[in-house]
Amino acid sequence: MSELGNTQDISPDVSEDVSTDVAHAAWAGAARELLIGTAGRYHQVITVKDLAAGAQERTHLTSTRRTHQWIGDVLDLVAAECAERGEPNLTSLCVNAEGGVGASYARSVTAATGQEPADPDAHAATTRLACYVHFDATGLPATGGVAVLTPKLSASRSRLRKAALDARAVDTCPRCYIELPAQGGCNNCD
Repeated sequence: MSELGNTQDISPDVSEDVSTDVAHAAWAGAARELLIGTAGRYHQVITVKDLAAGAQERTHLTSTRRTHQWIGDVLDLVAAECAERGEPNLTSLCVNAEGGVGASYARSVTAATGQEPADPDAHAATTRLACYVHFDATGLPATGGVAVLTPKLSASRSRLRKAALDARAVDTCPRCYIELPAQGGCNNCD
């Protein structure tokens, strides 16, 4: 039994264990193809779940291990190949259920470039745009398009900003309890 658990070819009448390295390489090749397909449509992304399922389906290799236990290694292989080819990092197109790229993206960028992105999701948005341009995405505006966070992540960050504003302490007048203006002093009582 391989390190992957029950990693096997699921073609009819075939059942054999394969090594982790063989499975990861096969999944990385399939994931790259899926990511190039995703890069062909402006503002499209693919979820980790769909990428993992698609890679396993294309290779006929499955694992009993949970996706999060192996997908990071596969995405690292894809990122390394992109760097070798001088292409934008295709793994920027792979997002989690919340619409973000997660820690594995930052790790792959650091491994490929030697620099850790301060905001992995903002970095991924810029890199996604480079992918759309590089792979000639349909729907890409003549102006070159814009780098954006995924709609789900953007909405989540907006909610967090609003909650932070709502939670901030507000200075009020000790006599009339009206919110004080930024310059200080109560306009109502002074």
